[in-house]
Amino acid sequence: MIMASSLLSAVPGLRHAFFTCEGGVSEGVYTSLNGGLGSNDDQAKIAENRRRMAEQLGVSPEYFLNAHQIHSPDVVVAEGPWNGSRPKADAIVTRTEGLAIGITAADCGPVLFADPAARVIGSAHAGWKGALTGVLESTIEAMEKLGAQRGGIVAAMGPMIRQRSYEVGSEFVERFLDADAENARFFLPGERDGHAMFDLAGFIRMRLESAGVLMIDDLGVDTYSDPRCFSYRRSVHRKEADYGRHVHAIALEPE
Repeated sequence: MIMASSLLSAVPGLRHAFFTCEGGVSEGVYTSLNGGLGSNDDQAKIAENRRRMAEQLGVSPEYFLNAHQIHSPDVVVAEGPWNGSRPKADAIVTRTEGLAIGITAADCGPVLFADPAARVIGSAHAGWKGALTGVLESTIEAMEKLGAQRGGIVAAMGPMIRQRSYEVGSEFVERFLDADAENARFFLPGERDGHAMFDLAGFIRMRLESAGVLMIDDLGVDTYSDPRCFSYRRSVHRKEADYGRHVHAIALEPE
């Protein structure tokens, strides 16, 4: 049902989980632990799946938080359950105990953060667009405003689409090269002319290291090829009508 980071697991007073697609009640393309509030799955089944995930992290469902993700560099600070609709953002940070802050993903890069000394945590949805426009740096800066020190932050990269599965077109490559010619190192030639294979995980790691976060764990799991994972790209290739979403979350236990 879950995958875990060895680095984050070693931090006292912290719970986290990179949830797989296993252990839920959804059916069909959503089998079975679909946590995507934006999917077309039965809402009652999504609620039960999210209840199970919240329980795993030791919180009640209303304290199991996701933002309304928009592939942005935007971050929101959580101090309690959302008051009304979910805020639009792609990262959440908090120093409030008993809150599980998470992101949803189905190929994009989930990154969970913790500063054990400051007891500040964060979660970021780092697809290619968010990673390129600064969601990781924004998350680190927001954590610093809550008292974290970037040199003390531990980051864990969860299941995401890996280079061997991530073919992109020339316009995609040009966007990254226009931002920085050094980004060429994250692309290998694709099997089709004019295409390349993109290393999202390598790009995320580089952005974290450049921002001063050096304690980084990468689970190394490829969502496209691993049957324990939902994958947007795999669902498109199979011509499925929709796809399930993972939730990956982190919480501070009360001291």
